Amino acid sequence: MRLFLPLSLLMLCSTALAQTVWRAGTAKVAITPDQPVWMAGYASRIKPSEGATHELYAKALALQDRRGQRVVIVTTDVLGLPRSLGESIASRIERQYKLPRASLVLSSSHTHTGPVPFRELEGAYFFDETQVAAIHRNDQRMADKIVAVVGEALQKLAPAVLSFGRGTADFAINRRVNRDGRYVFGSNREGVKDDDVPLLRVTGSGGNLLAVLFSYACHNTTLTESFYKFNGDYAGYAQMEIEQANPGAIAMFMMGAGADINPEPRGKVEMAMAHGKALAASVAKILNGSLAPVSGGLKPAYTKITLPLEPYTREQLQLLKQDKDRFRRAYAERWLERLALQGKVMTSYDYPLQLIKLGELTFVAMAGEVVVDYVLRLKRELGAERLWVTAYCNDVMAYIPSARILREGGYEAEYSMLYYDLPGKWQPEVEELIVRRILDLTRKAGRK
Repeated sequence: MRLFLPLSLLMLCSTALAQTVWRAGTAKVAITPDQPVWMAGYASRIKPSEGATHELYAKALALQDRRGQRVVIVTTDVLGLPRSLGESIASRIERQYKLPRASLVLSSSHTHTGPVPFRELEGAYFFDETQVAAIHRNDQRMADKIVAVVGEALQKLAPAVLSFGRGTADFAINRRVNRDGRYVFGSNREGVKDDDVPLLRVTGSGGNLLAVLFSYACHNTTLTESFYKFNGDYAGYAQMEIEQANPGAIAMFMMGAGADINPEPRGKVEMAMAHGKALAASVAKILNGSLAPVSGGLKPAYTKITLPLEPYTREQLQLLKQDKDRFRRAYAERWLERLALQGKVMTSYDYPLQLIKLGELTFVAMAGEVVVDYVLRLKRELGAERLWVTAYCNDVMAYIPSARILREGGYEAEYSMLYYDLPGKWQPEVEELIVRRILDLTRKAGRK
């Protein structure tokens, strides 16, 4: 004898089952500096900040599966969290909340109108003691707020339902243009890019929207070096639009692998607002469409890869010391002094890489300013349907160029390393080292 249940009862049972799979908690806190601080992103700025057009935030989404495995994703409206600051925050969170390093994602929107964190882009600025003190104070204040917001999200864990979808946005343009054999900034409308907008919807047991986590592979550089007010750029405006349309929900932006991609048009606040509205409209369309339920559990993994560098020689540094560019001269002087004191320079960097299996979804959190070639390749290698690649996570130490970009040269491959104060460019094999490790972590996590 078979027992047939009414469809309405089956739907109630399946919903109840989905709610038992996950628990989620959210929290957010304003991290806008409370005093003038030098702004990150453009070396040509000549003075500290002059107020803010809106608040900058740190936001946390805590997730827990039925086995008790937890993960917390933190988003911040800043250019990036350098290794020293990120590791300090992660250590405090592990001590206070017993959350392992592999279970914490620290991401940044990469807005170019946020505060400078200490030791990020060290070669791009010439600070006096007063400015350094203000940056240190703001770093500590921001770190305290991030630790607290993670604790608040963990305390608020409650039954939830997760679903995943993706859409597209179209205001991003590849910025690498070949002019007379040299790659410079411009608008390359034929260049590669990734228009995807992946999205995680988190709803409470009553169907209320708790959080929307989404990303887009495009630099937050609508606002340029002439702008001196703190601002989240298009990502900040997108989050504001989504939260205004969904009272009580938290919108969280993660930057994708779009280090060689810029928004267009650029230069005015109205343009950043327009891009934010366009991205928010894409998010709304996804939310109102058909999303796939996320079931299963959490499997976090965190590792470091030794990426080889190609340091300048003493002779090359001596030549750079005579350069008309003051950034090149200062860079050469720093590394020549280090050579004199230590007899050698670093030849590699320990690059953090994180992967989280979220049910059937594979979430990859890459460090650094990752160019779009990586996400396009990983989609080919792993399939795009259940893959989500983000960048600017856990450490922002430099650009991460692909083998193609290293061959072509240009800012992402070479000149940017002066600003990040690394002793030379990456060796050609960095792409293979990173991709092979991602594939290995994916296999170990059980991806078919």
